[in-house]
Amino acid sequence: MFGYINPDAPYLFKKDEVLYKSLYCGLCKAIGKGCGQMARTALTYDMAFISALVHNILGEDVKIEKKRCAVHWIKKRHVALPDDTSVALGYANTALAYYKLCDDKADGEARGALRHIYKKGFKRARKARPDIVGTIEKYSDMQAETEKSGCAVPDMAAEPTALMLSGLSDLFLKDAATGDTRGLFYAIGKWVYLVDALDDYDEDVKKGRYNVLYNMTGRKTKKEALEVAGEELKFIFDMLFADMRRNLSGISFKFNHDLTDNIILRGIPLKTQTIFYGDCGKKSKGADDEQKKS
Repeated sequence: MFGYINPDAPYLFKKDEVLYKSLYCGLCKAIGKGCGQMARTALTYDMAFISALVHNILGEDVKIEKKRCAVHWIKKRHVALPDDTSVALGYANTALAYYKLCDDKADGEARGALRHIYKKGFKRARKARPDIVGTIEKYSDMQAETEKSGCAVPDMAAEPTALMLSGLSDLFLKDAATGDTRGLFYAIGKWVYLVDALDDYDEDVKKGRYNVLYNMTGRKTKKEALEVAGEELKFIFDMLFADMRRNLSGISFKFNHDLTDNIILRGIPLKTQTIFYGDCGKKSKGADDEQKKS
């Protein structure tokens, strides 16, 4: 995941803020348990959101306790105690981080050298859950081939990432998986890929990296690309938001789902608007990225 999934903080209930941060800290500990301490550094709030979604659909209540950790040792924090689901999510997080850095290495990025940090954790993940790692590997390879082909169609370029997240959702949810859960994760995966392409547009062009939106428009800057294709991109994102809402309405949740509703219905559209219009759009809507930095 890329760190784009955030709540609309001004509309987030305090109870949900506590839950969100507890799940994040719990995943950090779950990653350490399953993949080792170094793998914990790859955690993002994206996976905390996935944890909230999966636990709720499965009907698995999390147990929260106040604990200290190596980073925040002075004051105890709320932590969701690791369980089988959070450990499985930790395996996925580690594998995603490892393959992302392998991709960076293939692109000639210096940070690709950091992949060795996660290699041991990746091996542990592959041994424990070959189904999770195999799914990530399959669609990462498919993504690489799609990009290598020079694909200029956003919907096609985002397909492997969408299929990967949909496939992972089946593994996390098992018997609780439905067409609606697959559809929701598919739309989120497609959104993550496209919003990342939009956010990285200028840097990708500058460094000569693949970017489907550049291949689509041929413009040298994001500003110029939006001038010629902004309405088309808005339509694509609006259709993804509609898919998320439709699939969300068909999912049976076991607990209160204010947190995930906030993120899906408010946070994701707001993040998209922020990336479209920059900080001005963000400030005008009162968005808050501090969750990502916490």
